[in-house]
Amino acid sequence: MVEIGLVGKPNVGKSTFFSSLTMHSAEIANYPFTTIDANRAFGHVRKPCPHVELGRQCNPRRAPCIEGTRFIPVEIIDVAGLVPGAHEGRGLGNKFLDDLRHADVLIHIVDVSGSTDAEGNPVDAGTRDPMEDVEFLEEEIGYWIAAIIEDGWVRLARKIEGEKRKVHDVLAEKLSGLKIGEREIRESIVHLDLDDKPTRWSREDILDLAFEIRRRAKPIVIAANKADLVDPRKVRDFVSRARERGYVAVPTSADYELALKRAARAGLVDYVPGAPEFRVKDGARLNEAQRKALERISDFMREFGGTGVQKVLEIAVFDILRMIAVYPVEDENKWTDKNGNVLPDVFLMPEGSTARDLAFKVHTDLGKNFIRAIDGRSKMVLGHDYVLRDGDVIKIVART
Repeated sequence: MVEIGLVGKPNVGKSTFFSSLTMHSAEIANYPFTTIDANRAFGHVRKPCPHVELGRQCNPRRAPCIEGTRFIPVEIIDVAGLVPGAHEGRGLGNKFLDDLRHADVLIHIVDVSGSTDAEGNPVDAGTRDPMEDVEFLEEEIGYWIAAIIEDGWVRLARKIEGEKRKVHDVLAEKLSGLKIGEREIRESIVHLDLDDKPTRWSREDILDLAFEIRRRAKPIVIAANKADLVDPRKVRDFVSRARERGYVAVPTSADYELALKRAARAGLVDYVPGAPEFRVKDGARLNEAQRKALERISDFMREFGGTGVQKVLEIAVFDILRMIAVYPVEDENKWTDKNGNVLPDVFLMPEGSTARDLAFKVHTDLGKNFIRAIDGRSKMVLGHDYVLRDGDVIKIVART
């Protein structure tokens, strides 16, 4: 399953962001995905559900479908608060880095209002440039990866050359616990045009490599949080500066997203996460404070097209990780499993995945005994190397 790490210094609204993403699990239906432990839970990304084409309601196994929109579970990790020096063990640095290992992509929660210092202490609004937080996160993760590479490096570099091994293969073994693969390392080495003799690498070379590996293996999207507390022009200026630095940044208000979900749970509003607006329910009894709060939220959503919370999650999954949604079935005509459930499962697969990759994802035995696949729409027979498309409905045929 896709794992998304929420990172950031203390007091930027990270816990609220986590709650606003993950309380949806319990709210929309009684499905098995709720909280895993204190800092792990499930959120959902959205895709159009193929059942609309079929004309029959689907029967999701793990997450709901609401008005033709399928909610697909992803794991959210609320990473320990980060302070400068985390890579040296300062603050909760060790826990931060341990949590970070598991994440496929990071959402960096930044206090765009500039009202917290480097360690998350309150300061006058606007006195902290939020871009400084972006820079220090880059540095902390980069130095952490560099420290792992440098540990025993002289001996390892000599061994690589003596045994005529590929440096990217050896580094992939060394960094495997960080969910960093050979491809990201090889591409980083090529991009930096590093000498093929690792004994010649300087410390600066290793630092450059670590930062480049981070960029490829632990990509970051920025949630410009607390955007409700600052002039929209300043928010857009930060988004523009982040873009110049190579990041996607989304204006967000985790407070507003959480407030809307709580209001929906209380029966006061109709709101689907990610929607650009909400509707106060007919007959809802609002006190003055609630009415004014909903007006402020509505103004913010008009300004930025929503609260931004669901948007930044989906950018992380679909734009940064480039995942697609694929629906495996056992009956290609009715799009059901063996029990007659319509489109019971959906898997997020990396763009470029094949039919055989899907077979292994469903079950190892299906992958090992793969014969062919069948397109649920065209009924065409597909080979093992068929490249999956977003929204595909696929039957896997395997030896029994």
